[in-house]
Amino acid sequence: MPQRLENSSCDSSRCSPPSVITVHFHVLKTRMNENILAAAARLSDDALLDRLKVLAVRERDATVELVAHLAELHGRRTHLGEGPGSLYEYCRRELGLSEDAAYNRDAAARAVRRYPVILDRLANGSITLTTVRLLGPVLTPENHLALLAEAKHRSRREVELIVRRLDPQPDVPSSIRKLPVPAPVAGPPLPSVTQQNLVPVSPAPTVLQPPPVQRPFIAPLTPERYRVQFTVSKETHDKLRRAQDLLRREIRDGDPGAIFDRALTLLLRDVEKKKMAATSRPRRPRETKDGSRAIPAHVRRAVWRRDDGRCAFVGTRGRCTERAFLELHHVTPFGHQGPATVENISLRCRAHNVYEAEAVFGRYDPSAVRERADKYSVSGEITPVPERRSEATYTIRRRRTKTMTAHPTIDKAMPAKAGVTIPKPRPRVARWTATMAAMPAATAASASGCPTRRT
Repeated sequence: MPQRLENSSCDSSRCSPPSVITVHFHVLKTRMNENILAAAARLSDDALLDRLKVLAVRERDATVELVAHLAELHGRRTHLGEGPGSLYEYCRRELGLSEDAAYNRDAAARAVRRYPVILDRLANGSITLTTVRLLGPVLTPENHLALLAEAKHRSRREVELIVRRLDPQPDVPSSIRKLPVPAPVAGPPLPSVTQQNLVPVSPAPTVLQPPPVQRPFIAPLTPERYRVQFTVSKETHDKLRRAQDLLRREIRDGDPGAIFDRALTLLLRDVEKKKMAATSRPRRPRETKDGSRAIPAHVRRAVWRRDDGRCAFVGTRGRCTERAFLELHHVTPFGHQGPATVENISLRCRAHNVYEAEAVFGRYDPSAVRERADKYSVSGEITPVPERRSEATYTIRRRRTKTMTAHPTIDKAMPAKAGVTIPKPRPRVARWTATMAAMPAATAASASGCPTRRT
């Protein structure tokens, strides 16, 4: 046995150093990742979707197992002997997790030690780590089952409302304060010079370091009250102060929250009028000209009301829930003679509008040269849309190119030149000029208000 161990041991000159082994490992890992990416590229659409579901289940199982082990580690306090002073620091330093991931897993591990049933909810995907972190402070032995059932498949905003219903916070007083001035940061130190080679050098420039960018803060205090915090410019601050001064009779304390509510009411009224054609006194619908891409106001109102201000795309797994970046979509494309009617217009988010357009016209290729903007490259079984020109546009172009008859008085004052088109005078001016030319000199002068010159 010792002889076998001696033969199996490698010579120092033959063995690779640890640095070479590490390089080989990284190269092998990189090739494996590239192979995974290439294998994913070879999957069909259905196979790719099925594979993603399998990987999501694996990730949830791995997360549940990690949280369970972290909960046991928190109970044994073994991580303290490794150096980190908290479970959060251990996740950051030893496990290499991000700040958000470490914070969520630390909070979930603490909650799991009290209520192990959370692991089952995490495994089946009914709740997330963020949900557990938010519900952790309000969970009790009496309500934890009911709260976990209520928070099933809820978004973060909905879970925050559940928490604030159980733990309401007092209203935050309105405050306006000026942010601190950015601290100046000196440039790099100047190189040392000797007495023999003295060169005048300008001082290092002082750079003002911008303050850290803070995201707007919106959080519920109670289910009916919210806290909103954001940063504005000096111009916006001056507008707010001006509004406070002008509204002192209606809003005596100058509460920015009340002014903000009034401003949002007016803004929403203006935006809804532009986007949705919202009005309290709708006009009688007018016919749309042939070839116009404009969608009538009554159609926009009916479509927004029917689709409830939400993307109306319905996929294999249900309807889209997006309410932002909404656009009016032609079910039968405009390029295929689709009319602007209530039945043919529907709301789509930006992503689904592009998705359906690419399904008909193909994916947009920026390298392709397009001769005309009003013709589409459609499939072979559908005739492309011919060039369209509205009657109003044709009338304007015809008037611009038609040569008008010059006025006699203008011809005498300014001789006509080749290629110069003289505009036709208005009918009222032409009648007045003809009348003045037919009248005697004295009568014409008195009619025009100019004194006659005696000879």
